[in-house]
Amino acid sequence: MENQNPDYTYQNVIQIEDADASRKFMASVFVWMFVALGISAACAYIFATPQFLRLLIDPATNSVNGLFYIAMFSPLAFVLIMSFGMNKLSYGVLSILYILYSAVTGISLSIILLVYTPGSIIGVFLTTSLVFGIMAIAGYTTKTDLTKFGSLLFMGLIGIVIASVVNMFMRSEAMGYFISYIGVAIFVGLTAYDVQKLKNIGAGIQYGEASAKKMALMGGLTLYLDFINLFLFLLRIFGRKR
Repeated sequence: MENQNPDYTYQNVIQIEDADASRKFMASVFVWMFVALGISAACAYIFATPQFLRLLIDPATNSVNGLFYIAMFSPLAFVLIMSFGMNKLSYGVLSILYILYSAVTGISLSIILLVYTPGSIIGVFLTTSLVFGIMAIAGYTTKTDLTKFGSLLFMGLIGIVIASVVNMFMRSEAMGYFISYIGVAIFVGLTAYDVQKLKNIGAGIQYGEASAKKMALMGGLTLYLDFINLFLFLLRIFGRKR
């Protein structure tokens, strides 16, 4: 589960309502999100093929190789480097890290293509896209301030991370389903919350000192993580295994 959902601190940004600036900023955010999804999907498909799968799993012993562990655990390192180094790294370096992160995450997701049927993966992906789209529109258009829900959603996120780690040892199928349902609810809420937060940032970003391009990239990362986690939780609930 890609549970990293960084809550970035954007320094020196004055929130001045500018609808046109907000729309342009959000367009850039979604472009970066779709770029990451495209790269991840391509890498997942490529590494699910037999010639590349052997780089992750030894066909003779059916044991995982070193690249498998790198693909599984390095995404967290990429997220931490990008989030903590956003104000220090150049836009070019941040872009390269973002692309590498998307590729490595896609490699780690290639395993699900071997576990679940193609039809169920496509069905869950379309369902995720629909739910994500509805909540993104809701977050962008609602007049309700969702800021007050941010801390609750973050605490819920920490809770499912801890529960997931515990369940790795318990191996309880019932608990796994419970975590998945709670995870869906949390990331549905986070999608609306993050979109509204980014919309508000975009409305005043042109008056701030922070780099608009870097902030749009990091915003794309935030929504990408929301989408991927929502997809994975829904897949665990509705996906059909081979």
